[in-house]
Amino acid sequence: MSGKPFIIKKESIGEGKYIRIEKIFFQDERERSRVWEGCARQNSNGAVIIVPKIIPDDEYILVRQFRPPTGKYIIEFPAGLIDAGETPELSAPRELYEETGFEGRITRIFAPGFSSPGLSGETATFVFMEIDGSKYRNITPETHQEDSENIEVFRVKSSEMMNFLQKAIANGDGVDCKLWPFVMNL
Repeated sequence: MSGKPFIIKKESIGEGKYIRIEKIFFQDERERSRVWEGCARQNSNGAVIIVPKIIPDDEYILVRQFRPPTGKYIIEFPAGLIDAGETPELSAPRELYEETGFEGRITRIFAPGFSSPGLSGETATFVFMEIDGSKYRNITPETHQEDSENIEVFRVKSSEMMNFLQKAIANGDGVDCKLWPFVMNL
């Protein structure tokens, strides 16, 4: 290898309200000119993936929603886009409240990472949050979802997480791959 790869230019080959398809011209390590296709988010600073744990109940909050690109319902952590001018510290509590009705405190934030770097340069930031279980004993908080959202909320014990996901798969749902390494380390 002789050089460091770099982007020469990007050309939009199509765009919608939320994403843009791009042709990416770059030079590779061997100093060859190459072309790649990818997509980018419109008007977003990336995404947050929220890992909400209910203390001391040892439960995690998961959500289920229909994801059109997959054609099925997906079980996943609550998540959302970081709005323009927003930080993960601001968007995570907002998204958790909107999608699930729960409120909590941030305990840890990881550096942004890439969930599908062969397709998109979008970053995702894991935000761990704790929820005071005594505040939600015997109640399910009202969600504040956007009109376009229809999200089901689940409280799942750590010890039941694998079983919960296997049942979801048996019922035809998909699982966001970001859940698997988490569940394998419970």
